[in-house]
Amino acid sequence: MTDTSTPSLKQLSIQRTAPGGPKRRRWGLWVGAALAVVAVGAFVLRPGKTEVQVTSVVTTYPSQQYAQLTASGYVVAQRRAAVASKATGRLEVLNVREGSQVKQGDVLARLDASDVRAALAQAQAAVRQAEAAVAQAGVERTQAEADLRRQQALQAKGFVSPQTVETAATRLNAAKAAVTTAEAAVGVARAQLKVQQVNLDYTEIRAPFDGVVLVKNANVGDIITPFSSAAGAQGAVVTMADMGTLEVEADVSESNLAKAKIGQPVEITLDALPDARFRGSVVGIVPTVDRAKATVMTKIRFEKLDPRILPEMSAKVTILSQAATDADQKPLLAVNPKAVVERDGRKQVLRVKDDTVEAVEVTPGRRIGDNLEITGALKSGDRVVLSPPDKLAGGMKIAVAAK
Repeated sequence: MTDTSTPSLKQLSIQRTAPGGPKRRRWGLWVGAALAVVAVGAFVLRPGKTEVQVTSVVTTYPSQQYAQLTASGYVVAQRRAAVASKATGRLEVLNVREGSQVKQGDVLARLDASDVRAALAQAQAAVRQAEAAVAQAGVERTQAEADLRRQQALQAKGFVSPQTVETAATRLNAAKAAVTTAEAAVGVARAQLKVQQVNLDYTEIRAPFDGVVLVKNANVGDIITPFSSAAGAQGAVVTMADMGTLEVEADVSESNLAKAKIGQPVEITLDALPDARFRGSVVGIVPTVDRAKATVMTKIRFEKLDPRILPEMSAKVTILSQAATDADQKPLLAVNPKAVVERDGRKQVLRVKDDTVEAVEVTPGRRIGDNLEITGALKSGDRVVLSPPDKLAGGMKIAVAAK
C-alpha cells in the first residue's frame, strides 16, 4: 500500500531564480555606476596641489662677501699665571675669589708666618749682638792704640824695654783683627736677617700683574707647597689672567695656510655672543703643523676688546680679503635669488604658510655670496618657494617636495 501523503522525489525541484531577481540586479548596477560617476567627478573637480621646492630666508652679513677662509678656535689669554708661594705653610688668609679683579702687587693670600716671624726676630737679635761686638772690639782697639803710643813714649825715655812695646803692638793687632771679625759677623747676621725677611715676604702671595682671578685652587687651611706633588698639599693658590691680552687661537688647515698672512683683517664670532661681530687681525702664525689635525695655529688679536669676552670661549674666525666696515657688520635678510620673481612689474616671493602660499613684495639689493639681499615683510627662517611656476599665485595650495 502506497502512502499518498508524501510527495515523490520527481515532484521536488529547486527554483534558482527568486521572484523579482533580474530587476534587483539591474537596480544594483545602476546604483554602482552612479556612485562611480560621483567619485570620478569629485576627483576631477577637487582643487589640485602644486608640488614645489622651498628655501629659507636667512640672516647674513655683507662682510661675508670678503671671506677667504674660515677656521675655529678658542679665546686664550696670552698672559696667564698659576700663582703659587715659594714657601711652604698653611693658608691663613685668602683675599680673592673667582672673578676678582686685582692689581699688580695686591696680596692675594697669606700663609701662617708665626715660625718665620720668630726666626726673623732671632735674626734681628743676632744683628744687634754682632753690632755690639763690633763696638766692643772698636773700644779695645782704641785702648790698644793708646797703650802702644804710651809704651813707645816711655821707651823713648828709657823707662820700658822694647819687648814691652812689642807686646803692646801685638795687642793692637789682635784688637784690629777682633774688629774685622766682629764686622764680618755683623755682615753674616744681616744676611740672615735678610733671608728671614724674604721668607716673610714669601708668606704673602701677590698678584704678578693686573688681571682677573679665573680659578681658586686652594682654601683656607690647606697646606701650600711649591711642589704640588706633595700628598695633601696644593701648589698654585689661584690662576689669573690679564684680560687685556685675550686673543683667538684658531686652527687653520695647512692647505689654506697660504691665504692667511700677518696683518690680514679678520672677522670674529663667538658662540656665546652669536649676534656680535668683532674685528681683528692676524698677529701670529705658529711655525709648526699639528700632525693629528693637519692644521697650523694662527693667532688673531681683537681690534677692540669687549668686557663680555672671556677666556676659553669658542670662536669662529673668517679671514677677509679686505677690512669690514661698521655697515658690513650689520645683519641683513637674504634669500636664494631663484626665489624672487617679478609679477605685474613688482618683485615678490611666495611665502609658505601651512599648505598655501602668500605673495610678499620685496626689494632686492646686492648679491652677498650665493644669496640676494632683500627687504620686505619677512623674517629670518621664513620658508619661500624656490623657482615658483608662473601659474602659482598667492592663496593657491602647494605640496612641499621631499628633499
